[in-house]
Amino acid sequence: MRRAFLYLLIAFIPTLQSSIPPARSQSNEVLVAAAADLKFAMDSVVAVFSRSNPSIKVKVVYGSSGNFFQQISNGAPFDLFFSADIDYPRQLHQKQLTLSEPKLYGIGRLVLWSKTLDPAKEGMNTLLNSTIKKIAIANPQHAPYGRRAEESLRYYQLYDKIKDRLVLGENIAQAAQYAASGAADIGIIALSLALSPAMQQSGGKYWLIPAGSHQPLQQGYAILPHAKDNTAAERFATFFTSSAAARVLKNFGFGQP
Repeated sequence: MRRAFLYLLIAFIPTLQSSIPPARSQSNEVLVAAAADLKFAMDSVVAVFSRSNPSIKVKVVYGSSGNFFQQISNGAPFDLFFSADIDYPRQLHQKQLTLSEPKLYGIGRLVLWSKTLDPAKEGMNTLLNSTIKKIAIANPQHAPYGRRAEESLRYYQLYDKIKDRLVLGENIAQAAQYAASGAADIGIIALSLALSPAMQQSGGKYWLIPAGSHQPLQQGYAILPHAKDNTAAERFATFFTSSAAARVLKNFGFGQP
């Protein structure tokens, strides 16, 4: 059972590192770069979209928003960019590297998540528990959820006390995997991942970190130049703003714009 669960977790970890995806070969294909916290929500949105648009193939690559920003700035052939921080699409727009104005699609939330402890009992002070040796967060250098996690730790004046125990994931999904697999005792992860089937089936518990302890996780998207004349990409972008997509995002804990 444990091995099967770990395989399930490994399956959802984004595989993108520094490789650039191949160019689209067909006009009915849409290549999407999406923040790692969107993994389950985006997969669900794509499934709903595909039922009414069976001829369109949506391919999604998951990773850290900061890494995607760099790759898109260097010409990566993505059609759409869904970022965990709307500032990245805004910067691309300022550099004239988008076809559309950036749009807000949701507000993300952070949680403390652990398989062995109940963070709801002591909130952020759970991190001071002597049994906790490793704390997983996303890398603040290029992952928005990592930056907000660090802000929250500093807000509660905990950062200097626990910084030596931090384990950095390449993105928020990897940080979640560290916590779920036991590589870390606890993690500061995205609510959208805590609500995913894999994490819920693990038996772990989470506590919602107050939004006032960090800057808002305003998440946004933009259509990219590679999508020019690609009506399939435009159709998927339009669908993402629909009430059907909004219901999926809400189910995974995203606040609505």
